[in-house]
Amino acid sequence: MEQNVTAETSRMPISEIKQKMKFTGKVIKTTLAGAAIDIGAEKPAMLHVSQMVSNSNEPILSVSEVLKEGEEIDIWVKRVRDQRIELTMVKPLDLEWREIKTGLAVKGKVVRLETFGAFVEIGAERPGLIHISEMAHGYVKTPADVMNEGDEIEAEIIDFNRKKKQIKLSIKALTPEPEKEEKFEQPNPVYFSEDQFKKEKPIRKKREKKNRKKDSTEFSSMEFDLANGQAEEEPTAMELAIRAAMDKANVKKQESKKKASKPSSVQDELIARTLDQKTS
Repeated sequence: MEQNVTAETSRMPISEIKQKMKFTGKVIKTTLAGAAIDIGAEKPAMLHVSQMVSNSNEPILSVSEVLKEGEEIDIWVKRVRDQRIELTMVKPLDLEWREIKTGLAVKGKVVRLETFGAFVEIGAERPGLIHISEMAHGYVKTPADVMNEGDEIEAEIIDFNRKKKQIKLSIKALTPEPEKEEKFEQPNPVYFSEDQFKKEKPIRKKREKKNRKKDSTEFSSMEFDLANGQAEEEPTAMELAIRAAMDKANVKKQESKKKASKPSSVQDELIARTLDQKTS
């Protein structure tokens, strides 16, 4: 951040003067090696001839050709050491290579759009590049859908290469990722076809037959135990009911035998009578 200070302001302590600060200074003396500049500090600052800029691109042969005593110029602090202030007429970079690091948030101006991304001036030696994939969390068809040339934006440095002089930026890195809506998925209903339903019936019948067979086997074993007198304990209500049912069944069986035997005896009598009549 530049701080512009005029020579007419109150004298500033040297301890408060920092690198890259901008001043409007007054030339108080010129020499073969440079010039002494009053920037409003406790002591005059020094501007070396190598840090001077002329209107032409030709090398500077004489300080007097560039500066005149009493002239006011815009200068920047190159460095401060041992109570000595060194100046430069070359505007310093806002972001030196030694200051660049991943994760650093920077502000800049979009200077050029390309199909693959946008170049942003961030005050470094070279503009940084925002690839189209780093412009937003969602899909971006073209950089012009997100920004225009001249826009002021904020981005994060995600990578850099000093040898190749490349700086990669990302807007996406500074914006939180949108939360995904959780959708409740209902389980799909299970439908049985008519064939599958028919297939289920024999299985159920088999199971029922198996259960019936098991019940009859248990009943037979119980009946066998009762018949052989294996149950020595006092009979339960179920056992008494079973015995009563068995006795009743035996009584009915005997009565049916008697009824069946009566017709045969009557027939015998009739046959005997017929034979007697023939013989007489």
